[in-house]
Amino acid sequence: MAGKEHTSAAAVTALGRAADTWLTWDKNPKTSAAVKQLVSDGKTEELEKCFGSRMEFGTAGLRAAMGAGVSRMNDLTIIQTTQGFCRYLEKSISDLKDRGVVIGYDARADPASGGSSKRFARLAATTFVSQGIRVFLYSSITPTPFVPYAVTHLKLCAGIMVTASHNPKEDNGYKVYWENGAQIISPHDKGIAQAIEGNLEPWPQAWDDSLIDGSSLLKDPYKSINKEYFSDIQKHCFHRDINKKSKLKFVHTSVHGVGHEFVQFAFQAFSFPPPLAVPEQKDPDPEFPTVKYPNPEEGKGVLKLSFALANKEEATILLANDPDADRLAVAEKQESGEWKVFSGNELGALLGWWIFTCWKEQNPEPGAVKNVYMLASTVSSKILRAIAVQEGFHFEETLTGFKWMGNRAKEHIDQGKTVLFAFEEAIGYMCCPFVLDKDGVSAAVIAAEMASYLATKSLTLSQQLAVIFNKYGYHISRNSYFLCYDQTTIRNLFDNLRNYDGGTDYPKMCGKFKVTGVRDLTTGYDSNQPDKKAILPTSKSSQMITFTFANGGVATMRTSGTEPKIKYYAELCAAPGNSDYDQLKKELEDLADAIEEHFFQPEKNKLQRKVD
Repeated sequence: MAGKEHTSAAAVTALGRAADTWLTWDKNPKTSAAVKQLVSDGKTEELEKCFGSRMEFGTAGLRAAMGAGVSRMNDLTIIQTTQGFCRYLEKSISDLKDRGVVIGYDARADPASGGSSKRFARLAATTFVSQGIRVFLYSSITPTPFVPYAVTHLKLCAGIMVTASHNPKEDNGYKVYWENGAQIISPHDKGIAQAIEGNLEPWPQAWDDSLIDGSSLLKDPYKSINKEYFSDIQKHCFHRDINKKSKLKFVHTSVHGVGHEFVQFAFQAFSFPPPLAVPEQKDPDPEFPTVKYPNPEEGKGVLKLSFALANKEEATILLANDPDADRLAVAEKQESGEWKVFSGNELGALLGWWIFTCWKEQNPEPGAVKNVYMLASTVSSKILRAIAVQEGFHFEETLTGFKWMGNRAKEHIDQGKTVLFAFEEAIGYMCCPFVLDKDGVSAAVIAAEMASYLATKSLTLSQQLAVIFNKYGYHISRNSYFLCYDQTTIRNLFDNLRNYDGGTDYPKMCGKFKVTGVRDLTTGYDSNQPDKKAILPTSKSSQMITFTFANGGVATMRTSGTEPKIKYYAELCAAPGNSDYDQLKKELEDLADAIEEHFFQPEKNKLQRKVD
């Protein structure tokens, strides 16, 4: 096998063995042909990309490009992953065969490798059925939140959602839920990963997905879960009369994903007329032809067609889901004619305020609020904390990701507490506790009801956000990221922060801003704790450092678990009564600029800035 000069003979031999094993096991004609061609052509560098390292199974499950090899999403890696997951479940849950699992999928597909979310879901179902385990396999595409909902509603042992959410079209993923209805966390991720390594060879019936057709072990939950889900979200509709009479017009886009019909059903459940759908984007399309990135979090570029339709139809509110409908973005037309796209933190403030307001109307008795909880991730706005201080409910912070908020919410619910709301700044909202994950379907219709109610008070969403900030204190944020594909560069950047300016400690200043606290959840250090040990869980496999500043600023720098990004989140939290928004915004911008100038050095020239 010919290769580049720097590739050792031993490495080439190892790649050859890996390719041979792959060809022995892989029965997908497209991926096996691709590997045979690479071997025949001596493409060592490409083989290294395919077989150099296996996808790492973590708390986010799997997410990678579709294609051949152990580093990518394909039929064989799906079979191997599910075999490991199956064995781990058998070991962990005694009544697995009686209760079963649920599997859902989005509309992603890759013609070049023959991979698709539906194909992967069927192979996963085949693995479980071959072992005599009941499988609830959705017969059509479904939003991600319908998988955790089914786990809880049907009292199942686990759930799998095949989706790459808002990632580029080349990617796919495998998201796993435990029997509590929340995403898996440690130690399950490590246990599943070990079980995968012990079950790499496909089982005898692994490739025969006709096994599930007509099997008594296979159930289709599509109709029943749709009915029950929309029945349950109706319990969170508090202003049906207003909804029926609302004169607001809403535009909705599913960004070529699964969300269109489900948001239509949600509006029907709340007695709204259906939102206007962006015609070019309402049907699922794995090519995502109208957007560069299928992620409404990216801002106005993704919403261009939505703005055009809304302007034409004189609609004032835009609702946008990502392709698997677990996230929600909202925009509102201002008096100037411009569109304001709310940040994830701003929408979190609005939804948190609204859900608490509705709860308070339903629960006026004194003392009830002491049993109420809201949650947010560490990189999200602290606005819920400020509201909690004044209103008397509990606010709790978790690590980044809904896997942490979902599991923590379930713990509170099991203790008889009321969990009203959880959110993270990446436009993820848990508005209904029967889904222990972010849910863009329920969030869309609840946001619509909030906007309709405010309209009866002659208030816009933007005006209500100002009311919230005036009462509880301005919380303004600037979040961004740099792209970085080199792990050494990432490691050097964060190591520099731990040994700042050649010393052996964290920075004391960031430009003119004084650092008053440091929490490093990679190493477990927290300067604000008496023993200097962090309270929140730590992980050496990911980078995350939070700095607090004397001016009330908070900034977190972290790596992404699913994308090649170094993200930073900066927020300035002002006390109630400080209404000098322009001055606060200027100070936040200065702080964020200082972070980029000082904390991203000396690696900044090796990073690629976010492009809107």
